Amino acid sequence: MTAVATFLRLREYMVGPARFMILLSCFELGLVDALRKTPGMTAAQLGNAVGAAPDAVEQLLHLSVKEGFVSYDKRSGGYSLDAFAGIAETDLRRVLQVMNMIKVVMLRQMFYLTESVRTGTIVGLDKLYGFEGNLYEAVAEHKDLRESWATMMDDVTAHMDPWFLRNVHIASGSQVLDLAGNTGLGAIMTYRAKASPGLRVTTFDLPEKERECLENFRAQGVEKHCSFIGGDVFESVPQGFDIVLIKHFLDMFDRKDVLRILNGVNRALKVGGQINILVPVYPDDVRESSSVGVDLFPAYFLGCTMGQGGPQKLATYRKWVEECGFKVTRTVAQDLAHMPGALIAHGILCATKVA
Repeated sequence: MTAVATFLRLREYMVGPARFMILLSCFELGLVDALRKTPGMTAAQLGNAVGAAPDAVEQLLHLSVKEGFVSYDKRSGGYSLDAFAGIAETDLRRVLQVMNMIKVVMLRQMFYLTESVRTGTIVGLDKLYGFEGNLYEAVAEHKDLRESWATMMDDVTAHMDPWFLRNVHIASGSQVLDLAGNTGLGAIMTYRAKASPGLRVTTFDLPEKERECLENFRAQGVEKHCSFIGGDVFESVPQGFDIVLIKHFLDMFDRKDVLRILNGVNRALKVGGQINILVPVYPDDVRESSSVGVDLFPAYFLGCTMGQGGPQKLATYRKWVEECGFKVTRTVAQDLAHMPGALIAHGILCATKVA
């Protein structure tokens, strides 16, 4: 790469946060929705529709025109959706949920990323909220963090778990443990996707999740088939289950803690017991254009949520699973080309406990 090319690449990093907020503001102001409803609106018409100065609207829309998201007609002075018009609103909403999470949870905390890496703690939570701990503890006390993060994560679960469940086998009548299953959405989806006589899906998470989890089971009419066990995965994993599901969890931790979790699951299962793992993964070559995770997750995990962790390559997870006494029987890598609206590639590992 030449010096000029390197500088141009660096320029993209320098303006990155500004580009992010300019684009997000176009959505938050309602400019994109207004153009979807009425194409060809001028800056003055848009300003009147969203309650903003026409000059400011024009300034904000320059970036979207540059990127081809929005088009501009010089003769009429009207704007219309360009590339945005070809994206389903449901997929666009999914992107916006991630962008909102980045704005609320990450932007301010990332200011302290360097200090967080040095200390292994989430310095931003302490500086901004006076909270010592990780994001998953902080969301219980801070509504803005909880609403932004939980909305995104519920959507990730709703979008990713059906793909995961299509690619794993759960035998009829199995006793299934959803490890770190939060407030039960994953258990509900598992039961509905794999329903069979005798099938029972149990959410295992911290005791404070029990009330909301059981309410969700009752609201969805699955309380006879789904249950809750409170506990800490680092202390012990409940026994008596045929299959353990580990979703949206292992990437929160570094190798040492991932091995602690997997060894705990191994001790809880009998020989022949199965684990099915869903994790975001990096490609073997992180230089691939699909490797969006390396642009996001280091800052997310190290600076905003845990002070540790981050996805690994699928081969790395396979090695760790085998180190903990399991035989990997199947791996699946996600093809984002067939997952509209998905931003990060996920992987699945299915394994069986061996003697």
